[in-house]
Amino acid sequence: MSEDQPKRYLVTGANGFQGGAVARLLAKRGHEVRGLVRNADRPAGDGGRAWTPVRGDLGSTEDLRRAFEGVTHTVVTLPLVYDADTVLAHARNLVEAAREAGVSRLVYNVNTPLPKERTEHPGFETRRLAERVFLDGGVPAVSVRPPVYLDNLFGPWNGPALVNDGVLAYPLPAAQRVAWMSHADLARVLASATEAEELVGRAVDVGGAEVLTGTELAAAFADALGREVRYLPLDVEDFEAGLGQSLGAESAAGVAGIYHHVAAGDQELLAAEPAATERLFGVRLASTVEWVATQNWDVWSGSAT
Repeated sequence: MSEDQPKRYLVTGANGFQGGAVARLLAKRGHEVRGLVRNADRPAGDGGRAWTPVRGDLGSTEDLRRAFEGVTHTVVTLPLVYDADTVLAHARNLVEAAREAGVSRLVYNVNTPLPKERTEHPGFETRRLAERVFLDGGVPAVSVRPPVYLDNLFGPWNGPALVNDGVLAYPLPAAQRVAWMSHADLARVLASATEAEELVGRAVDVGGAEVLTGTELAAAFADALGREVRYLPLDVEDFEAGLGQSLGAESAAGVAGIYHHVAAGDQELLAAEPAATERLFGVRLASTVEWVATQNWDVWSGSAT
């Protein structure tokens, strides 16, 4: 497409945390943005619907054809579904609709790094299957593989314990090196990927501004919050059981499989080089201390842990 042709974005999962961050950023930059959602009446969480909700089901080719009409760029985040046949169908439907619409760039947010070798974990392998569909689908595509999100720590599972007890609990070993990344930085990377010609056809591991162990992460939180914080490694099975209460057993198992794999000894999977991310995508990543300082931790003060 020519430089003066207007860009029209379709962002899947725009009512979710990651898709929502992308849709808000693109809209803030003045682009026309459609957010593909299953429930168009659900609040967007952006304070005023800066993007246009479009109802659609990834399982419906007709829904997707309508959603992609006039679209030039798309950023795809798949739902937390880990049935291989379903994920493949969703990916094929998306790439077919994008190809028919003549989309100039498809960016796939894998939502996790992928081990070099195949594993027994659907949380990795369904995303690997989808990645191949997108990269081989006849649409200029980039696959972005982020690590673990800082935003996971700002929620009802972690916020109260952090604020009230100074405990940062997470299902990773204390010595595990992680390039913790915020949703805001991920959105900047994904937006950049829609423009970067040299990345077409590639799968790229990305990460946040610092690679930290659990102990170092707790120290960064202590610095930002001005109080003592200690890191507590959670048992992955306990984490999965708790997650299952909100996501359901299948989705919880898919997510937890990633942590089971890392706990078994993959030391570098989550430790993407920050300098490489900044160089490839032309972004400045926020430090952990900077991110912590922007969150309203007072909402968790006095909450039950």
